[in-house]
Amino acid sequence: MKKKLRVVQFGVSHEHADGKLATIKALPDEFELVGVVDDRDNTTPRYPLRRPDSMTEGVPLLTEEQLWADKTIDAVFVEVTNCDLIPVAERVLAHGLPMHLDKPGGESYARYAKLRTEAKARGLHVQMGYMFRANPAINWLTTAIHNGVLGEIYGIEADMDHGYGDDNYRRYLGSFQGGILYNLGCHLVDFFVSMLGEPSSARPPVLRDAPGSAPGSRDNCLGILEWDAGAIGIVRSCDRNKVYFPARRLRINGTNGSAELCPIERFDGQPLLVELKLRNPAGGLPAGRQTLNLGAQGTRGNVDRYIDQLRQFARIVRGEEKEPDDLCEHDLAVQRAILRMSGIALDDKL
Repeated sequence: MKKKLRVVQFGVSHEHADGKLATIKALPDEFELVGVVDDRDNTTPRYPLRRPDSMTEGVPLLTEEQLWADKTIDAVFVEVTNCDLIPVAERVLAHGLPMHLDKPGGESYARYAKLRTEAKARGLHVQMGYMFRANPAINWLTTAIHNGVLGEIYGIEADMDHGYGDDNYRRYLGSFQGGILYNLGCHLVDFFVSMLGEPSSARPPVLRDAPGSAPGSRDNCLGILEWDAGAIGIVRSCDRNKVYFPARRLRINGTNGSAELCPIERFDGQPLLVELKLRNPAGGLPAGRQTLNLGAQGTRGNVDRYIDQLRQFARIVRGEEKEPDDLCEHDLAVQRAILRMSGIALDDKL
């Protein structure tokens, strides 16, 4: 019988904290939730400003000291506000614990690189919380690109819009040098790097305030990445898309065809559909236009974006599955690309 991991969620202030906590609770065969470290009294920028008490109802609230004192803890989920992610992750590493670390990896490349390389050297698994990693359509497209189904890739474009922002959220976005491009565009960069490798360069980003937003909101942004082989990647994100669904889409163009995924994810139990156009047969698929059904997302009512990712985390921590050999290098490449795309200089010294 497999061992349940005794875990603590450190923080409730990250945008993904409520969803991550719900998924941990939904996996009682994988995790024993020991408690949550409440970070709601800190003063770093966050969205929303404060999580309601109902979020932690029925879950023991721990102090940080209580977490470190409990030597039976197997892993930590770091779900503090973005500016606190790396400082907390450093303390988790110092206590020798594997972690699920939510995104993005901070605005200091040197500090993130030190964390990731030290964790790898110590054999401590770090799983980044990029939310498309277990997406079946994204994973199919990544494999198809590696197998040359679309030919040589020359363009990849993705939109990461939403409409749930308010003035408080826009002040939060404005606290980052790269605004919404840094905060949400990072999810797109993660799979851009999986599909095409690390980009060789980035153009200066377009960091604009959307119509009606206060100056300095940086909530209507565009980033451009480039690869030596000739591909161009475009990332767009705006928080003012209140009337159009789906607001998140991906399009990939290659010399043998194109693929479009829209929406990128869905939580209504309906399957993810890839619209594919091929000039010539490839990958066992015929030429022409076709729709591929990649199945519904997740296994908890088909609406959970994290469940397969967290199951993998549990398997790796228990030693049932090996961490991918290139995971640390991939995460470092993603971090470099995110910062360059967002107009944030890479520091090389702590």
